Order: sequence, then structure tokens, then C-alpha cells
Amino acid sequence: MNTKYSKIALLLATATSMTLAGCGGDDGKPGNPGNPGGEPAEAIQVLNLDVTNVTYDNGMPTVTVFATNEEDIPVIGLQDLGIVAAQLTPMGATGAGNSAQWTRTARASGTSSYTDNKNGEYTFTLKLDYYNQELTQRFNVYAGGIGSTLVDGVTAVPRREIVKDFDGEGYEAIYTKNIVSHETCTACHAEDKPLTRRHSSYYTQETCATCHSSSMDTEKQWNHLVHNIHNASKSFESKGELYDGVAAEKLIQNNCQTCHVESEELTEWGNWTRIPTMETCTSCHTNIDFKAGKGHSQQLDNSNCIACHNASWTEELHTGDFVQKKALINAYDISVESNIDSTTKAATISVQAVDANGVKIDLETLLPMIQRFEIVTNVGPNNVTLGYYGKDSQEPIKNGSFIEGSTAAFDNGKLVYTTSKDLKLGAEGSDNETAFSFVGWSLCSENGEFVECSKVVKDENMDTSYDGKKFLNANFYTAMKSDLAFATLSGQAPSMRHIDSVNFSACATCHTPEFEIHKGQQHAGFVMTDLLSHTNDADGQPIIGVDACVACHTPDGTYASGANQGAFEMKLHSVHGEQGIIKDCTQCHNDFNLDAFKVKGALATAGGGDSYTTPITATCASCHGFDEIKAHAEGQGGVVNGSKAAANDAAQLETCFFCHAPTIENHTKIKM
Repeated sequence: MNTKYSKIALLLATATSMTLAGCGGDDGKPGNPGNPGGEPAEAIQVLNLDVTNVTYDNGMPTVTVFATNEEDIPVIGLQDLGIVAAQLTPMGATGAGNSAQWTRTARASGTSSYTDNKNGEYTFTLKLDYYNQELTQRFNVYAGGIGSTLVDGVTAVPRREIVKDFDGEGYEAIYTKNIVSHETCTACHAEDKPLTRRHSSYYTQETCATCHSSSMDTEKQWNHLVHNIHNASKSFESKGELYDGVAAEKLIQNNCQTCHVESEELTEWGNWTRIPTMETCTSCHTNIDFKAGKGHSQQLDNSNCIACHNASWTEELHTGDFVQKKALINAYDISVESNIDSTTKAATISVQAVDANGVKIDLETLLPMIQRFEIVTNVGPNNVTLGYYGKDSQEPIKNGSFIEGSTAAFDNGKLVYTTSKDLKLGAEGSDNETAFSFVGWSLCSENGEFVECSKVVKDENMDTSYDGKKFLNANFYTAMKSDLAFATLSGQAPSMRHIDSVNFSACATCHTPEFEIHKGQQHAGFVMTDLLSHTNDADGQPIIGVDACVACHTPDGTYASGANQGAFEMKLHSVHGEQGIIKDCTQCHNDFNLDAFKVKGALATAGGGDSYTTPITATCASCHGFDEIKAHAEGQGGVVNGSKAAANDAAQLETCFFCHAPTIENHTKIKM
């Protein structure tokens, strides 16, 4: 018999033995299978799993899994416990230039596949399809999930998945393949939700990588598949679902370093640049047929890839554009000020540019390179009054020159514009006494440099996909940092929208800090890192939020009225919900400021005329559906798709929060 124990297990066993000898008794804790100790967990909020021991007998591993709850109490009676075993073939072992590959060697699940030792320990004895004692062995353990209970049929078991790697004798693994962390995935994907529609039970990319191994066809192997589903180069269908990567590409914009993040905890994080292979490259570069010599010099295997594609060049090719864009975005910033004339009641907005060192720049010197300036002014940050079509919106500069009829002008190096529409300002101290102006701009660019617009504004660079009108293709300009300014008629402190519900850093983490919102056709683009308000926290630092968005995303909707749920309170929910990525409130929210509803009015919720909904109901319905909650909401004083007058009258009469007490952790919480 060939029996080996992990070093950790041996040390623990030795320590336990010495302790018991010294005490002269038996504590009955796990580790003494003959005397299971303590009461088992009666409730499980968090399921913890660990592989504590691996032994081999004639090449067959016996794997011990230890399960506890959040209080470290043993969990007994798991019935949805499973394990996948895999071994790692090292880089180059299957051929020069080939990457290290996991190969699935066994899979077992269900109560018949393991022994419940009734002390929190569960043992699997696996028959492996392949086993090489010299290779790293992985054990991917999973349990629980939606509808899962202990054998009592009552105690719910939350989902948990782990992987643990050992060498071929059950000791600590000498090497592994850990390129991307689970935490990187959860920057976008919800922590406690399935990663994909295809498999509703699996939550971590480590689980995906263990199963989607070299035993599958190339396009199903993880190094190919994971890139395929995150870009739009090609699509596939599975179980009636289309996977085209469109939403993912819009989100991460083919920026490799969104996922490939440097980490001291990942020994192989730089693998993506060091080991280029045909299998991985063809997941994005679909116009290449290596073996036929199409789109690339002919090669039959990976042995010669590194001769040209060394690590530094591979990184430069895949990240150069993003590095250049970041440098361009950071080259200039703007500061916007607004003042309201007490006689004309018009707002005068002045824009000052500064360079990367904070030195003021004469904007007139940049005019030939300015692709567009966009100045949008609206009134009432908390309950916007001018709507989408009533706002004052001006694009004074376009493609290197002032547009015909523009009333904006340069004054002492600043761009100055005075609103022309009636702002309909309210009484002193009211929300609608505050006018707020959002300013965005972009500069013409090509090949990583700012250029005069005359060099790129050519027929071949124009985009006519939007209503047949000509716009400069977004590849030939860079969206710059934007700014937001507030002003009141009385000169008193302005009203400001709450920004303590959305964790704006979550936006930048998922979209990347250089993400250019609404870039293309009718907009300059707004860089996410600078959608900020002028509110300060206790330390005097700017609080970053998304309050600028309501300049256009008004209670009356946007260009399509309420048909596209354009009001800001609904738009983010509906758009992110449609993408299938956002599945949990905590992914974006750091809190729910329920008091914010006290100053909101009716929201446009359907296209074509007078169709509005009370604010709490509309916000909830943007995720849960209007038809689905209509009867319940109307029973609590809400109005669904009624007239604007009726919805406004009822806006502060909704009784939702008499019973509902939503939190970001549990938005269905009810007061008891």
C-alpha cells in the first residue's frame, strides 16, 4: 500500500496528538474520526470548504473535505457535494511552445460518491482516468446552491466552490496555473451568482478552467473559450442561447489588462504575454488560419510563436492603444464655473483648461484640435424640471472651429457661453433654483497623438450610421475629462443631488477608468473618472458620483420619452439588467438613500404621450417589471403609467416603505 499525507495534515495530527497527551483527554474535534465532536451547524449563512488531506493507494486518491459554517461549526449532512479532479501538464510537455494545460481526470457528485463521516469531514475515493505522480493534481470541490438543503430537507446550503492544488503525492503543489483571480471576475460578475447562462450552478472561473480542459475540443478549452465570450469576434449557440460577446466587449473594450491584473498572489499572472499560442490567439483573431497561412505566416504548431511574439512585444501590441489613450486623457483637464445673472436669469458658464501639471492653458490655442465641446444646462438636481427637450444644450465647437450661429466665445483663455433658453428658476432655497451645467469635450487624435481636426475630418473617416448624418468616426478623437458646475439665482449654496447610493468606484472598476460614456455620433464622450460633483466628504475630498448624468437623463426621460426608461433612476437598472452581468445590488450600490425619494416626482415610463409612474414604483419596476408589480404598487398608493399630473400628485403618497425596508444586501427585506 502506498499511503502519503500532506505535510500540513501531518503537522496538525502531531500537534493534536501532543495536545491530547498533555491534557489527558479527547476534545472530539475533527481530526479524531472515532470521536466526532461538538454539535453540528444548525444554520449555514456561509459554507466553508477545504481539502485537508489527500492519500493515494495504487494511484487512486482518497480526498478528505472539511465543511464548516461561518462560525467554524462543522456542517454535517451535505447532499449536493461534488468534486472534479484534474492534473496539470507543464508548459512545453506536449510540444514546444504549448501552454500548461489542465486535463480533467475524474468527477464525482451526490451522496453515493462520498462518505459523510458525521464530523464535518467527507471522503471521496476517486478512480482517475489519468494519473502521473510527477504532475500537479487539482481538486475542485463544490456544494450547495439554489434549492440545496442538508439531508434534513430544511437547512439551506449556500453555494461554495474551491480549488486546491497538490503535488502527485498529496503534498503542497510545486507549480500551478493561476493566471486570473476570482476577485478580478467579481469586479464585474456578482460574487454569489452563476458566471454564465450556460451553467447555472458554477460561480468561479477556477471551476470553469478545471472542467474546460484539454480533454475538450479547442474551442471549448478555457484559454480559448474565456476570450471568445468576452469579445464579439465570433459567436456560438448552446442550449438555445446565443453567446456573441457583444455586451462584454462594450464593457471591457478588448482591454486585456481588465482581467489580466498583476498580482503577487498569482505566480502565473504574466503568462498571457509570455506564452502565445494558436489556441488562445484564434479566440479573438478570427481572421487567421495558422495552418493554411491565412492572415499570418504559416505554422503548424506553437513552437515558433515566441520567436516573434516575445513577452514585451505581445504586451505592447495588446495594451499600447490603451496606454496611449490614458496618456491623452490625462494630458488636459477642465474646470467649469457657472454664475446666474439676477436680471436676465441666464447662466454664464466659463471653461478653463489646465495641463497635466495643473497649469492653465489658453483654450483658443487648442481650437484646431477640439473635436467637440458639449455644454448641457438643466435645473433642479434632485427633481429635474426642464426635461430632455427643455434643457439648454449647446455644441459651440465642432471639428476644429465654432459652429455657425454659436454664441460662445473665448475670453482670456476660457470658453464662455451664456444660456439662451428660459431656465424657469424657482424660489430661493428650492431645488429648482439651482441650475447645473455639465461640460464634456473631445480632441481629434490619431496614432496616439492629438492632431488638428483638418487632418482626420475626411470622407473616409466619417460615420453615417446615425440617421445618415455625417459624424467623425470615434476612432479619430479622444473623449476628455468632463466637469460639472452649480449656480443659484440668489447666490446661496446650491441644491445638490445625493450621490451616496452608488459606489462610483465600482463603475470605474468594471468599465475601466478610461471608459468613454456615450462616445460617438452625437456626443463628445464623457470619461468616467471625472463624472464628479463638487460635494466634499469629511476630509474635504471630492465625492465621486454620477449626478451629472441627470442633465439629460431626466424624469421626463430622454429623446424617447419614457419608452426606453430614460430617467436616471431607471436607466442604469434596465441597461445593466439587460446585459445579464449585474445581478446583485451590491455590485453597484454602497447604500440605498431612501430619503432621496422624498424630493422626487413622477418618472416617464412609457413612450407616446402622458404616461408616468410614481418614483418608488418606477425604480423598482425597472428591475422587476411594470406588469409584474402594477397591482401591488397601486395598492400602496402608487401610479403606474398614468398621467404626469396624477403621478406627481401621488409621488409622496406611496406607502411602500411602511412595510419594505430594502438594504443592498437584501432589497426584499420587510419590516417585522
